[in-house]
Amino acid sequence: MEDTKTFAEFAISEELLQAIEDMGFEEPTPIQAMAIPQILEGHDVTGQAQTGTGKTAAFGIPIIEGLDPNNKSVQALVLSPTRELAIQTAEEFSRLMKYKQGLSVVPIYGGQPIERQLKVLRGSVQVVIGTPGRVIDHLKRGTLILDSVRMFVLDEADQMLDMGFREDIEDIFQHTPEDRQTILFSATMPAPILDITRRFQHDPQFVKITRRELTVPQIEQTYIEVRERDKLEALCRLLDMNNPELALVFCNTKRTVDDLMSRLSARGYFVEALHGDMKQMQRDRVMARFRGGSIDVLIATDVAARGIDVDDVDMVFNYDVPQDVEYYVHRIGRTGRAGRTGKSVTFVAPREIYKLRDIQRYAKIKIAKTPLPSLDDVAEMKMQIFLDKVRAVMTAGNLERYLPMVEQLLETEDDSEITSIEVAAALLKMHLDTGKNGSAENGESASAVPQSAPGSFENTGAEPGMVRFRITLGKNQQIRPKDIVGAFAGECNIPGSCIGRIDLYGNYSFVEVPLEHAAAVLETMSQKTIRGQELEIQTATPRSEREEEERDRERSFRSNDRSGDRRSYGGSRGGYNSRGGSGGFRSGDHRSFNRKSPSTGNHGFYGED
Repeated sequence: MEDTKTFAEFAISEELLQAIEDMGFEEPTPIQAMAIPQILEGHDVTGQAQTGTGKTAAFGIPIIEGLDPNNKSVQALVLSPTRELAIQTAEEFSRLMKYKQGLSVVPIYGGQPIERQLKVLRGSVQVVIGTPGRVIDHLKRGTLILDSVRMFVLDEADQMLDMGFREDIEDIFQHTPEDRQTILFSATMPAPILDITRRFQHDPQFVKITRRELTVPQIEQTYIEVRERDKLEALCRLLDMNNPELALVFCNTKRTVDDLMSRLSARGYFVEALHGDMKQMQRDRVMARFRGGSIDVLIATDVAARGIDVDDVDMVFNYDVPQDVEYYVHRIGRTGRAGRTGKSVTFVAPREIYKLRDIQRYAKIKIAKTPLPSLDDVAEMKMQIFLDKVRAVMTAGNLERYLPMVEQLLETEDDSEITSIEVAAALLKMHLDTGKNGSAENGESASAVPQSAPGSFENTGAEPGMVRFRITLGKNQQIRPKDIVGAFAGECNIPGSCIGRIDLYGNYSFVEVPLEHAAAVLETMSQKTIRGQELEIQTATPRSEREEEERDRERSFRSNDRSGDRRSYGGSRGGYNSRGGSGGFRSGDHRSFNRKSPSTGNHGFYGED
């Protein structure tokens, strides 16, 4: 790959850089690093690159940078072989134009009512992205004028020729100015493509990405075809089913990394994130926890993962199909190190299948398709893993300490007979039906929800002198902080004013209570109800790195700004007062309510929504 660059090194505006930042991209792909400077300098460019390598931005960024918002004519034309690609390209242009005022882009293609396109073309449009046939149609109607076109792009040129569009392409060239800048991208370079280059480009610069062969024989590579909205559930099932000691999850953007981390954390996984926005000290801290086994799952972007050097990663998940074949090589190379075997699983949305085919073709590998495991499959695999552990314990021996306990169970005072098989079955039921290996809440995946040991109130992630509990009710059950305060105060006979921070998530919540009331709360609230809904309660696990940072930001906010939304909840069950404005600030997908100083009469909370 080329030496690492950043988008800021290109001669592009702050508006474009901000749009690229919002899209979550950290650095240019190889084709972008090679093509963008050449196009920005005004050269004609012929690029050999596959779909999915980031070539849309390779020509889109220079095009947008060169547009004149005061000129309402069509200044750039992009030809695409299919309507799907035309729509995708237009969507990416729109995202890149986000902070550019006075610019617009329109896709034109067959299958869409032409009247709608006519209406848009009569307005102000600087960029047109269309299929050859529909562009020709508009040219014949006189509804598309290309006299002001300064940049003309042929995207997937070889595919357009294969589809029989050569004459249409040559006809369109005749409607554009001679001094235009011509950009051509093609996966292959057959003779007809080179002929177009000779006839219609001026001293073109050739850019080509040289692929390196992928050689990872000890890695089992599979992919699962899954819709975008189902990826999270698929990941949770695979984590539960395979139970890896250390797993890496790769995403294409920082935004996806942060979103996925918060959603996995909400399901009870020990997970951290790693991306380019983090300071080196934060990165080092996260990596130390990953190496030490304090976290099971690390979610990262390709750029951030370059510094990862951990030999015993069991599985790599490609949550997004990588943008470049070499990224795929680097990702799965994180497992199967030091003579070990490893697994990689790639989640592929239906519209991304072509990207996976490109990876297989150019890396000369076969990635097997595998079905998404069902919940029954997950339960069966978890049971087998547990039974294997039991067999290992029996083989290791040293069970003498526990044999008297089993014998005690077998000795009953009544006439009923209990066999050792029944004792073993009961122990299995206790383990498999509760705790970390329990069933999913409210239809969610049977994710691992770590617990503290019964009766242990240390290291729960609470404020000093407090204990944090996790209850199995949250926002999805219409639970409000005042409901939790009322239930805990009424059922446990403790002052409502001493209840601390409350964090509401989708299907569960965290509540902090003083240490002196912790044992009573744990015993009393087990199997109680809030708003008619039964809950389960357990001591919480330590906060993740991200939770600690959010709490620090909240403290800073409260010390600097006391004018936000302050809510007070009465001490009696269900009592509620609302004071002040409706301000507040956003922080992830949960609501946090922090108690005021104990010296105050009421227990106030800062509302985050």
